[in-house]
Amino acid sequence: MSRPIRATIDLGALKHNLAVARRHADAGGARIFSVIKANAYGHGLLPAARALAGLTDGFALLELSEAARLREEGIREPILLLEGFFRPDDLEAVAELGLIPAIHRLDQLEAIEAAALPVKLPVFIKFNSGMHRLGFTPETWPAARDFLAQAKGIGPVTYMTHFAEADSDLGIAWQLERFQDWSAGWTGEVSLANSATLLRYPEGVRGWVRPGIMLYGGSPFPEVTAEALGLKPVMTLESEIIAVQQVAAGERVGYGGTFTAGRPSRIGVVACGYADGYPRHAPCGTPILVDGRPTGTSGRVSMDMLFCDLTDLPEAGVGSRVTLWGEGLSADAVAAAAGTISYELFCALAPRVPVRWREG
Repeated sequence: MSRPIRATIDLGALKHNLAVARRHADAGGARIFSVIKANAYGHGLLPAARALAGLTDGFALLELSEAARLREEGIREPILLLEGFFRPDDLEAVAELGLIPAIHRLDQLEAIEAAALPVKLPVFIKFNSGMHRLGFTPETWPAARDFLAQAKGIGPVTYMTHFAEADSDLGIAWQLERFQDWSAGWTGEVSLANSATLLRYPEGVRGWVRPGIMLYGGSPFPEVTAEALGLKPVMTLESEIIAVQQVAAGERVGYGGTFTAGRPSRIGVVACGYADGYPRHAPCGTPILVDGRPTGTSGRVSMDMLFCDLTDLPEAGVGSRVTLWGEGLSADAVAAAAGTISYELFCALAPRVPVRWREG
């Protein structure tokens, strides 16, 4: 018999969340690049892309190989390469597959021109408006702008930037002002909004938007739940209780004895550990559900197992269903307890966990 841990991906919820993004995008007359990088945030690249094809206006990802897989599947929507191309010899495939690279260095523009491709390559020009990750700066942009003006191998141009603090009180105004200064006089397309911007800052919603975490049912805001934003969980990670231990008051549980029973306790052992993608650093009390009822973890997470307190759940025992996150238990709440974000939980789902995709 297989180990009881499993992940269920609700493709109906994924489509629902895209519809939420669509409502916000439509308010600004914007089109949507659905971000499916990192194996669709751990949800499965091809199942996610198939579910969203025909509903989204395009896809955004990182790897050339992933873009090729989408094309092989017959997906014809525009595909944006968020980090651009990495070597000049990638350009032939980029052009053949009809991809759009993000450009953040002058030498990338020079490589496109030198490649003498059979088509003019559309590009997204990325500005570093304050995140200091990728993008042209006020110092490097003039040379790139002059090169673009005379380039013959480059097609339609879109200006883009990425907001670093759209999910915080600081917001986007300071970066938006910088972007507007640099793009003064620009009448072409722009791409500004991530999930947080799309949900909170209509002034940043125009051109192309790039929702990511909201598609998968996570909130980009620490103080606002996904449910309050109208989002549904897409990934549910479940397992079962495989043993129950009677622990006397004062006894310690697990590696390092980080949990000490304050009373006679029933401690359940769950078939899930950090090798499955559950965060090892999740502290005692991290929320889980047992047969739909809330309780918390007890003790340090092991490679293959974790503990939970069943003392107040007398009906629970071996075989009881355990929800680690998903339907009924927000991944954001679990992530917050563990000092991380739901993005990391989703992306960390281990290959050994069986996955079932549920159509909807």
